[in-house]
Amino acid sequence: MTERRTYSYLGPAGTFTEAALDQVPEARGHEWRPVHNVGEALGDVLSGRSDAAMIAIENSVEGGVSTTLDALATQPGLRIVGEYLVKVNFVLVAAPGTTLDDVDVIAAHPVAYAQCHGWLGENLPKHSHLPAASNVASAIGMLDGTLPAQAAIAAPGIIAHHDVAVLAEEIGDNANAVTRFVLVTRTTAPAAPTGADKTSLIVELPDDRPGGLLDLLEQFSTRGINLSLLESRPIGDELGRYRFVLDADGHVHDERMADALLGIRRFSPHVVFLGSYPRADRKIVQYPERYADEVFVEARDWLRGLIDGEPEA
Repeated sequence: MTERRTYSYLGPAGTFTEAALDQVPEARGHEWRPVHNVGEALGDVLSGRSDAAMIAIENSVEGGVSTTLDALATQPGLRIVGEYLVKVNFVLVAAPGTTLDDVDVIAAHPVAYAQCHGWLGENLPKHSHLPAASNVASAIGMLDGTLPAQAAIAAPGIIAHHDVAVLAEEIGDNANAVTRFVLVTRTTAPAAPTGADKTSLIVELPDDRPGGLLDLLEQFSTRGINLSLLESRPIGDELGRYRFVLDADGHVHDERMADALLGIRRFSPHVVFLGSYPRADRKIVQYPERYADEVFVEARDWLRGLIDGEPEA
């Protein structure tokens, strides 16, 4: 029999995070544990209460999720093993029998509310906003009266779990909005490369000086590695000190990526390797032929021959 596993996710049921976890075939049929925030989800993993946690890390409209990036930077012992994309689509819901004319106050998570400003301004220009802890919490609070609101912004999945009336669909301002989620486990060896991989890192610079960031970026550019994410986050010990979150196309088993990591390690006081894992879009990583693995291997063999005194061919 398959050992029963536990997966933590931002709950309750009906969230975008649950939709991301539903994309993980190996999670189906196992226990899904809803939690209140990213810290609790990662704490479950580190304590062994859960085998993995699904957390949001980036949104195509809002950028990186700061709470997630900061948690991954400061909590050792975690590893990203996969990424999943969820289309962000919002609905406006209310108790059955409610109409748009009845709505004066809308409960919503601040991020969801920010992504619906245009629709709300056009259709409910006199409304006021009541912040909620999550999209689902906004709907539940609206229904049970703990939040004094007549409507709530939520994910479409809410209708499968709660008795709500949908007042409007597709109310997000950006029809192409997508949230990227990552599945996180305790530290483990990276899975074998697929050719369509991504490597995530968090890197601190040794000092604040002209060209410091350029030194970091050159470790990738001189090896033909494309960066799909570069975001700064304050370290917090003093003003002007930042760490950088990077997503690089490729796998740590690739010679060019391994060489880049060695280059970074030589000058950075702190490097967090978050993982090498398959890209959600499964798009094969393209790079110039001069950065192929065999080129790096041949160069190392050539240098070893010089050191050993072998005659040059």
